[in-house]
Amino acid sequence: MMRNIPLLLIFDCDGVLVDSEYISAKVQSAALADHGIAISPDEVARRFSGIPDADMWAELQREHAVRLPDDFSTRFGPMLQLAFEQELHILPGVRDVLDTLKSWSMRFCVASSSQPGKLGATLRQTGLWDDFSPHIFSTAQVAQGKPAPDIFLFAAKEMGFAPEDCMVIEDSQAGVQAARAASMRVVGYVGASHHEPDQAQRLADAGAGVVLHDMRELKDVLRALRGGGVSAAMGISP
Repeated sequence: MMRNIPLLLIFDCDGVLVDSEYISAKVQSAALADHGIAISPDEVARRFSGIPDADMWAELQREHAVRLPDDFSTRFGPMLQLAFEQELHILPGVRDVLDTLKSWSMRFCVASSSQPGKLGATLRQTGLWDDFSPHIFSTAQVAQGKPAPDIFLFAAKEMGFAPEDCMVIEDSQAGVQAARAASMRVVGYVGASHHEPDQAQRLADAGAGVVLHDMRELKDVLRALRGGGVSAAMGISP
């Protein structure tokens, strides 16, 4: 039986907590071009948001009949880290929401497609590490990345909650699909710089019950759920 108010909030990281997706897309585009794969930052962001890097690289190698060097990820990492150091920032409203959740004694964690090293560096650089540690989960800990439900099911199990008592905050179609496959409610978010005008509709079509343009709106969603105001919209029966 699904409760009105979730007991656990599971945040994606890139594009939800931090404005990192387009930074990453620019670095990906440049690095891939050096190896014969021509793809624009916009296409990287549109097609592969929420998808693990390894899955993206595998798909592009098949499409372009190109084999990336075995050490491509090792070369890519420092390039991305430098770009993050110069450009990465926390998204508006995130600090306010996390402080509010703490004041409500509400449990939350982060579950990301990023590798552990990148995820940790991202959270530390933006001052979010202490908010989430040790409840930080990476696709590296599960068999399949998004849109498979593995990462969200793993996070819920590690945190001690049933899937039906969890709510996921996601900005990608793959992430929304993963959460729905895990039988969890999903809030879509489209407040990052890489989000295109039709992204809200894409997330709704993928299964997001509500789509936010400002993270601070999450507080209103949770208050409404407490009062039963948006239960149907949030997909009470997954």
